[in-house]
Amino acid sequence: MTETVSFGYEQVSPEEKTQRVRGVFSSVANKYDMMNDAMSGGMHRLWKDQFVRRVKPRAGEDILDMAGGTGDIAFRMEKAGANITVSDINPDMLAVGMERAVERGIDTLVWSEQNAEQLTFPDRHFDAYTIAFGIRNVTDIPAALREAHRVLRYGGRFFCLEFSTVEWPGLSKVYDVYSHHLLPKMGKVIAGDEDSYRYLAESIRKFPPMPQFERMIREAGFVQTKVEPILGGLVAIHSGWKV
Repeated sequence: MTETVSFGYEQVSPEEKTQRVRGVFSSVANKYDMMNDAMSGGMHRLWKDQFVRRVKPRAGEDILDMAGGTGDIAFRMEKAGANITVSDINPDMLAVGMERAVERGIDTLVWSEQNAEQLTFPDRHFDAYTIAFGIRNVTDIPAALREAHRVLRYGGRFFCLEFSTVEWPGLSKVYDVYSHHLLPKMGKVIAGDEDSYRYLAESIRKFPPMPQFERMIREAGFVQTKVEPILGGLVAIHSGWKV
């Protein structure tokens, strides 16, 4: 790893980034889903539905949902009868997810505090690995991708839903204004935390463009990689297979 990594627009040590990201999500955990609705106008629900349709969870298979803290993706996949392990580096996010699972009467999920860069699961343990809106917050993204590849069985599939680079010129300008100026203010009003949402906006800008991230997925060992842009690249679904 390099001596410094990006935390939004700042350069910090890898250790500091890990701790500061943990702090960001501890701060916003209780209002995270409310903010997602406010930030996206509810569209994040449609994006997650589309993401899970691409994953195609099946009854009896083992799926790791990484950075899945509040359970949004796991609740959608659980309906298919898959065995879901929900993992997150942040215990506060996991606590929110477990509380939501109890409210829904869902008791089939496994909850596990994990660092995506150093998973404690054995090799070839899962049939699918999912991560939604989490990979950009990982300190060492290539390490996390290698770990995803390691814990998948042969024939296993990797799916990632993440904000990306908007390629529609008109939307790009509007989104820049929204994310840099309005989003932090919304965070202050709704969640009482302007700084955390400023970081989240900046982290989107620092995330690699779609072709570069697809290349990183291939370099981790995945094949048949694919990118599916949504709304001109506002978000994208990345996928790959382990063979």
